[in-house]
Amino acid sequence: MNESEIIRAQLVTERVHATQVANACASVCGTADAGEAHAPFRDAGVDYLVWVLSRFEQRDQLLAELIGRSAPSAARSAEQTDLPAELAPLAARAGTSRQALSQLEGALAAAAPQAARAAWQAFAQFFNTVWCPRREAIESQLARLPRIAGWRAVCAIDADSILEERARYARVAAQLPPGVTLVGATRPRSP
Repeated sequence: MNESEIIRAQLVTERVHATQVANACASVCGTADAGEAHAPFRDAGVDYLVWVLSRFEQRDQLLAELIGRSAPSAARSAEQTDLPAELAPLAARAGTSRQALSQLEGALAAAAPQAARAAWQAFAQFFNTVWCPRREAIESQLARLPRIAGWRAVCAIDADSILEERARYARVAAQLPPGVTLVGATRPRSP
């Protein structure tokens, strides 16, 4: 497996894990009995989601900068990544990680059980129907990058970040309430 394949596989894994955690949080935290008994799971899940969504947001910011640099009117730099033209409209599309973080914040802020249930369901709905398709489309276009420099510039994935993601995901899995599983996304496709 070469470096670009490792990066692509990690992007897919992070998206799948994020989807699984988002769905599990919505199913547990949006219930009437989502009290202190589920606090360790909620805390681990929210910690994971904030961390991973912040990383995806950083990638979106890097992508926006690179798109700006590779625009026809901009001077070509030595770091040119040969970005596919289809990335610009995808990057501008609704469903950013910043929007997902805002939805998550709304779910956490809802105090009344019915409002919390609605907010967590809205978060999961946004995550599954807006955030995930946008990420999949971006990753599909990133797959066309011909050089590893492009992957490195856009994804900021290294061995340390892979280990950190795995450790955070394992903490979520360790705190799952009885009867709850991490499902809700397809298995990672091989790059």
